[in-house]
Amino acid sequence: MATTAEKTGTAPERVVSAPVRSLSRRWRLRGPRTGVLGFLAALGPALITTNAGNDAGGIATYSVAGARYGFELLWLLPVITVSLIVVQEACARMGIVTQRGLAELIRERFGVRWVTLAMLTFVIASVGTTAAEFAGIAAAGELFGLSRFVTVPLCCAFVFYLVVGGTYRLVEKVFTAMTVVFLGYIATAFLTTPDWRPVLRAAVVPTIRLEAGFLFMAITLVGTTVTSYMQFFLQSSIVEKGVMERELGFTRGDVLVSSIFADLIAFFIVVTTAQTLYPAGIEIQTAADAAKALEPLAGRYAEVLFATGLVGASLLGATVLPLSTAYLVTEAYGWERGMSRTLREAPIFMGLYTGVLILGALIVIVPGMPLLSLMLVSQFIDGVQLPVILVFIVLLVGSRSLMGRHTSGRALQAIQWATAIVLGVMNVALLVMAAAGVGE
Repeated sequence: MATTAEKTGTAPERVVSAPVRSLSRRWRLRGPRTGVLGFLAALGPALITTNAGNDAGGIATYSVAGARYGFELLWLLPVITVSLIVVQEACARMGIVTQRGLAELIRERFGVRWVTLAMLTFVIASVGTTAAEFAGIAAAGELFGLSRFVTVPLCCAFVFYLVVGGTYRLVEKVFTAMTVVFLGYIATAFLTTPDWRPVLRAAVVPTIRLEAGFLFMAITLVGTTVTSYMQFFLQSSIVEKGVMERELGFTRGDVLVSSIFADLIAFFIVVTTAQTLYPAGIEIQTAADAAKALEPLAGRYAEVLFATGLVGASLLGATVLPLSTAYLVTEAYGWERGMSRTLREAPIFMGLYTGVLILGALIVIVPGMPLLSLMLVSQFIDGVQLPVILVFIVLLVGSRSLMGRHTSGRALQAIQWATAIVLGVMNVALLVMAAAGVGE
């Protein structure tokens, strides 16, 4: 199907964030590849996108799920993984076929009013998630007696300097490397689990409680794993990378491997906290409580190990999210954008970036703001607004006029619709339960 650019003979401007440009330059395809080389060339966008979901809010969510409910929520992770793979593959396929970002497609196909709804829900979730990143920084600092009123403003200024100064790519690898310490959860899970039969049983046999708290945690798990931000970011990365139709199979492999890897980390975090904190009745209230889960592996250095990963994940998220939010929203409306632009040239772009960054930091330093609750609520907000974005994705990827022979088949559409509908029903059920006072 001919694109608008092909019909007019002009190419649309492709301006994307520094994180996306960094990713695309590192993984840009150079000519047709086959076999292992083809897969390695395609590997990248989904790997970075899915693992970005294991940020401060994600670590907090998985830790609390295990500490509060043991193995009872473990069965959700395989189900969520299937949904994540299907949704991510749909966005990657749309990016390859249309060579347009998700926000741009929503505007073109549904109009300004609907893209405004999508962007409004996205920005709300983005501010909440950015606040969660700064909450992670504050929580890590408090492990060593540092006040959030010092660490959060300093890190906010540091992040702003990295992006505005164009030095983001110089420290991106450092931030990413710091999060590798979370692999320690895998080792800890094996150290603390002599019998894996209960774990495997819980992973395949659903446990359901008709309680508001349990449902809240389930929605939060979905929100932190299949977040809307990841879908926008992945599709933009695919477009900027210039992936062609013949690499679609390799891109699907990237999505499959990356989604499974990211959710395996989540799986082992839940298992570790369920084995170490749940039997002891430890309710996670602070980062120090969460760090105790790593004591079987790191002993008295558990807090240092946990804080290192938390700071790396938080700084990476706080750097990428506000900037990508500014690019995606301005892309949706065709507004001027780019960090090389002045405030006068791109006022909405610069205002969005600065506003999301500062607002996220300000929320954290509100006196008495509970850091753990903030991280959990931000992921819950992601789960509440996710059905809106999923409906747009399902309608777009199922459009034959847009996708041609690459429309989703019935099985994939069923999974996509089921994810959106079930999550929407869960949100309504939680509202009803909360109003009725069930499971408070």
